[in-house]
Amino acid sequence: MGGQGVERREILRYIGIAAVAGSFPGFSRWAFACPQNHPQTSPPAGSGAYKPLFFSPQHYRMVEHLAEMIIPEDDTPGAKKAGVAEFIDFMVANRVPVSTSHDIRSTDDAIAAGNDAQTRFLAGLDWINARSRSEFGREFMDCTPEQQNSLMEELAYKAKYKPTTEGGRAFFQMIRDYTVVGYYTTELGLKSIGYPGLRTVWPKMPGCAHPDDPEHANLREPASPDISTRPGKN
Repeated sequence: MGGQGVERREILRYIGIAAVAGSFPGFSRWAFACPQNHPQTSPPAGSGAYKPLFFSPQHYRMVEHLAEMIIPEDDTPGAKKAGVAEFIDFMVANRVPVSTSHDIRSTDDAIAAGNDAQTRFLAGLDWINARSRSEFGREFMDCTPEQQNSLMEELAYKAKYKPTTEGGRAFFQMIRDYTVVGYYTTELGLKSIGYPGLRTVWPKMPGCAHPDDPEHANLREPASPDISTRPGKN
């Protein structure tokens, strides 16, 4: 759906969330916005298409299509070209909550929120198919673009809400959040908002400077700077 905007301050939070997936080698199109020196935006030769970790092939295609409806291609690439469905599948499979009503104070809380996201995604996709069968006599992916837009607008826009669509609206909000997070943590998404960090960060993001100490257990404390030598100090 067009007009599903996002605040810039939220994008910074989204980048932090997405870092968990930065080194996953299975992505064929999606990649965290600050990759290291081993880019993974293309799959290895012979690896074929992305293989979903959580969703069935049918559900994955539906997630990919819904994400593209939320951020369609116009003068900038849409969610499909950015590989957002890969991001959503990875996050849901690994129980990483992007939007949740849970109060997360511990690892157990985060896992519970991730389990809840898995349940809500499957229930939400089934809800959309059930609604589509009720309205149009066929499943969502078999409907015409006009029918699909009609159904999704009932969930996306307050002026078109109906009393029987509460469950669908909650699911739409969740998949919208995951889509926005996935899109705006890709190079394509950051370019679309003119993110200035791309000019300096993207081409040369370094790897870890301590490959022999991956847990950083033996780093020395930095020397305390002399504040009298800082710029602006007399």
